[in-house]
Amino acid sequence: MTGKSLSWQNPRVLVNLLIVFLAGLIVGAFLMRFGVHGLLHKPQPFWQEGGKQVSLERLTKELDLTPEQQQQLETVLDDFMMYVQMLQAQMDEVRATGKTRVMKILSEDQKRKFERMMGELQARQVP
Repeated sequence: MTGKSLSWQNPRVLVNLLIVFLAGLIVGAFLMRFGVHGLLHKPQPFWQEGGKQVSLERLTKELDLTPEQQQQLETVLDDFMMYVQMLQAQMDEVRATGKTRVMKILSEDQKRKFERMMGELQARQVP
């Protein structure tokens, strides 16, 4: 190979590789910053849909529960799930009441801004 450099030594190839690497880095960082990380690593609590069964199976396996213990644990998880749902309903009512009271003291312009703020906050919380 006289007079010709190897392709990986070509400055254009190196610049292109650098650009591809940096673009991947930027896109990956952007996606992780704005929500993908939370979706990938969000544990599913047992009180959510399907989470109870996963928790029950995991605890049964890792703790080597007897069938009687497994049945008792299932009852405990059911009771807890019902309690969490009751608390969620109460929290929803408290939020609605609070929002209504706040809206009563705001001007029309302030109400629009407040609604926008609440929408942004809710959008960040919903996966």
